[in-house]
Amino acid sequence: MVMKFTAVIVEDLSVAADVLHKYCIKSGKINVVQLFKSTEEAIPFLSENAVDVLFLDIEMPGANGFSLLDQMQYQPQVILTTSKTEYAFDAFEYSVVDFLRKPFSYQRFTQSLDKLKPLNEKKEEVEEMSHVFIKSDGKLIRLNNDDILYIESMGDYVKFITNDKKIISHNTIKALTEKINPDVFCKVHRSYIINMNKISDIRDNTLYIANAKIPVSKANRSTVMSRIKIV
Repeated sequence: MVMKFTAVIVEDLSVAADVLHKYCIKSGKINVVQLFKSTEEAIPFLSENAVDVLFLDIEMPGANGFSLLDQMQYQPQVILTTSKTEYAFDAFEYSVVDFLRKPFSYQRFTQSLDKLKPLNEKKEEVEEMSHVFIKSDGKLIRLNNDDILYIESMGDYVKFITNDKKIISHNTIKALTEKINPDVFCKVHRSYIINMNKISDIRDNTLYIANAKIPVSKANRSTVMSRIKIV
């Protein structure tokens, strides 16, 4: 039995969403678990449910598709759909699997599916994410996930904070969200990624980790709270 990719479609136009859904069914490779008409509708579901593939329209009422990717705490395989090619460069920046220009044929759709990484390969990637190697001062430094308290943006650089040291590396928060383990880390602000296991206290829109006060943006607060077990 062939394992199917689980997928979510985010598309505001009903006709386009229906065509894409039919293509998924016809392929026999995609199991669409939800369809949403806006970024705002999709965020709560995607904050609590990891899927393999995200079919994402870019231009929608309210927040656009890229804003959804900015708020997600894990990186599914993303196939963007749009009627305009002007977003192609931004698509590359987000490391998407493919960029489908609407309207697209079933044949073109299947070409996108051929670019998806096999499910077993994705699983192996997650299992290997127990640590990271950081480029700093001309060398690679290994840090276990459990040693990292949080990561702070410094413009074109980031600062990794542990209990006993600070390591500065040429990187960005946006790039790191695609490389670190989403089960451990969470982007809480455009300038901060935190280790969810290191939170000691939460007060209003502030997280406390060790002796640090870390702001939580309004856009990310619901995601953070959805990952906290309250008894």
